[in-house]
Amino acid sequence: MIRFGTSGWRAVLGEEFTFPNARRVVTAIARVTRGSGSISPGLVLASDTRFLNERFVDEASRVLVREGVRPLRADRDVPTPAVAFTIRRLGAAGGVNFTASHNPPEFNGIKFSTADGAPALPDVTARIEAEIAKTTDADSEPAPAAAADAIDPRGPYLERLATFVDTAKLRKANLRVAVDPRFGTSRGYLDVFLRDAGVDVELINGHRDPYFGGLSPQCDEKNLAALAQVVVSGKRHLGLATDGDADRFGILDADGRYVDPNHCLMLLADVLLGRRVAGDGRGVARSVATTHGLDAVAKAHGAPVFVTPVGFKYIGELLLKDAIALGGEESAGFTMAGHVPEKDGLLAGILLAERVAVTGETLSALLAELFRRVGPFYPKRADARLDPALAAALKKRLAENPDTFAELKVQSIDRTDGQQLELGDGRWILFRPSGTEPVVRIYAESSDKGETDRLLKAATEYVLRG
Repeated sequence: MIRFGTSGWRAVLGEEFTFPNARRVVTAIARVTRGSGSISPGLVLASDTRFLNERFVDEASRVLVREGVRPLRADRDVPTPAVAFTIRRLGAAGGVNFTASHNPPEFNGIKFSTADGAPALPDVTARIEAEIAKTTDADSEPAPAAAADAIDPRGPYLERLATFVDTAKLRKANLRVAVDPRFGTSRGYLDVFLRDAGVDVELINGHRDPYFGGLSPQCDEKNLAALAQVVVSGKRHLGLATDGDADRFGILDADGRYVDPNHCLMLLADVLLGRRVAGDGRGVARSVATTHGLDAVAKAHGAPVFVTPVGFKYIGELLLKDAIALGGEESAGFTMAGHVPEKDGLLAGILLAERVAVTGETLSALLAELFRRVGPFYPKRADARLDPALAAALKKRLAENPDTFAELKVQSIDRTDGQQLELGDGRWILFRPSGTEPVVRIYAESSDKGETDRLLKAATEYVLRG
């Protein structure tokens, strides 16, 4: 049975992710879209740089025409945030995006965004799943050849990004930046935007490679070693990276060190809340797994905080309600008021580059100054794989209400998404079982790196002892 997870349907290419199954999914999306009574011009069709994605988009286009839905096909692979922006700009009924985002190259996926540009919420994906179950073998067969309307998302999207930053200040600062699109969709987007703004850009991994250089499309610390070398050897002010579909960001400081996405979100919140019109009521949204440092920054600016389950669609809801100035997830997801209700790794990097340009400071110096004002926060995450016995034991324990943990009194328990134990003085632990694989994600945070390590170790041992 095909199921949609936190961000669409993802599966291994050639196993579950096949042309017949992709046709079934697109057929179901088309029928749900038609059933909504939309009078829009159709669905945006796009993809990332993965193997065979042009073919998958071809097949999807034919299926949409067969089902009476007009396909608006992007002229090349497209960043996910640009897909969201294009849906809104064209007034489309939504978008079908062939992407597995940060997942390894053997995976592919289909992400459906609704007419507001946001990732489809659970009630919509439940309807799609129900329609998939109704599809027949005939629906999985190739549809007749049909024409699609070609669209070019890049120009209007880059123009939109330019409204959020002061490009004159970027130009004046003579900024030097290294960029790594991870062989993915932000090539020709992020580097071009920066160059047009007068930034000296050194680009690596700037060509399409469905195998992502034999590594991963992730833009985490492990995969940015080559970018770090370029930053240091080229005496660059910072390094900017995005994952395969450019909805996540990876940031390196001038010394080549990786900057934790949680800390990047704190810096972004400090800047954007400082620009907020006093008393407008907009706050900050974060997932339950994201640093409480965002709460501290929000408090310093007199802004409310909204805590959501993991999944950017929940943050997108708050953006559409105009309740937040920005939203973020610890997994390097970010957006801001006035933009799309979707993660945008390009915008996050550009805003941080602007901050470095305006202040003349390194990111580490800016973070140290922020810590002096709101206190230090050191989050960390680990993943633990579970066999069936461990999974059963953990499920039982996470239903309990412990009085103490890691030699600390449990102050409160939050079950917004998993089990979060508040341990006092800004310390907390979160256990969040994955819904798609036999893994539990473990998060910890405190005001001291050593204490965070101790909490994470205790939590991991708790999971693995059965």
